[in-house]
Amino acid sequence: MTTSGIEHKLTILADAAKYDASCASSGSRRANREGLGSTEGMGICHSYTPDGRCVSLLKLLLTNVCIYDCQYCVNRVSSDTPRARFTVEEVVKLTMDFYRRNYIEGLFLSSGIVRDSDYTMGLLVQVAKTLRTRENFCGYIHLKTIPGAGDDLIDEAGLYADRLSVNIELPTVQDLRSLAPEKKRPEIEGVMGSIRIKRDEIATDRRNGMRVPKFAPAGQSTQMIVGATDTSDREILTTSSQLYGQHHLRRVYYSAYSPIPHADSRLPGIRPPLIREHRLYQADWLIRFYGFAADELTTADSANLDLEIDPKLAWAMQHRGQFPVDINRAPRELLLRVPGIGQKSVNRILQTRRHHAIRDQDLSRIGIVRKRARSFIITADRHPGPLSLDAESLRARLQPKHRQLMLFDALHGATSGEV
Repeated sequence: MTTSGIEHKLTILADAAKYDASCASSGSRRANREGLGSTEGMGICHSYTPDGRCVSLLKLLLTNVCIYDCQYCVNRVSSDTPRARFTVEEVVKLTMDFYRRNYIEGLFLSSGIVRDSDYTMGLLVQVAKTLRTRENFCGYIHLKTIPGAGDDLIDEAGLYADRLSVNIELPTVQDLRSLAPEKKRPEIEGVMGSIRIKRDEIATDRRNGMRVPKFAPAGQSTQMIVGATDTSDREILTTSSQLYGQHHLRRVYYSAYSPIPHADSRLPGIRPPLIREHRLYQADWLIRFYGFAADELTTADSANLDLEIDPKLAWAMQHRGQFPVDINRAPRELLLRVPGIGQKSVNRILQTRRHHAIRDQDLSRIGIVRKRARSFIITADRHPGPLSLDAESLRARLQPKHRQLMLFDALHGATSGEV
């Protein structure tokens, strides 16, 4: 294959991979014994995708040829999108060349389904195995796991990859039946369960002193498409919470649906506002790290997250009777629910109040977002008064301006962080 041929494939298959959000090179430490690469990212430059996003992984599809006809996917079998396919050796060479040029810190590799699940998964495993065993590559590798592939292939993939991911695709069984009937929820979750069991077995063996190889040390993740159906945020967060609990996922990624040419009439003609994707990430963060349950952040009557204010502030406004809380007495669990106070700030509060009472002037030093938190807390020298008397003006004062929301939608801001 000529250089121009490789570049043509790269143009098609790197662009096709941009729709998969479920990659992040965090949570893995792979020993480097005189090999190439590092999962730490030290000294690694970033490259940019055609749409301007900054990445440090070579993010590719092995091929965008696919036997499935998922209606939301630009690579579905009935689509007229240009097709291309890499060989195993071409992906290996690209990865090594890009790494040596300091463009990347690792590889994210997915694929359309060719022939069947076993054949496709076998090719993905072959790429990772060749990089590890022949090229002695010690950088980060994330492999997409193909539902329906044999357990032996999944087990082998976990030996060479730092992270595995199985995309749930759509939040409900009914959504899958409607738009991707070839994909079965039990089959997808079956693979997730197999990965979880294998990771648990390996972890137990290592705790018992056995010298066994690591298995997908950075865990597993999944992606859910948002806005392709009418499914509410409440249902989306319920599904995510169940996946975290049952399969010990490291992350659920949310991807706003992108309209595609010649789409099925059941699909919307416009993409959902990107702020909705952001709010789901914030809600996900609250469920994972702040002790919130999925059904606390929405209600049966208002099943979608408020787009104007973040989910923690929205929850606090709906539960005004629980505030204000005394910052010098409240337990950790309640402090985590105060708008403007993140995990690090809670730790500092608990440490500081052992030595002296926290006053209003201490808030910024502790790391609290003073403007957001002051209305919800009592300090040693200030009491904000009953919040119920200030319902409307408080929301107006704390919510971002309309222009800020528009700017976020234009720039697609950060997806997680302290809230």
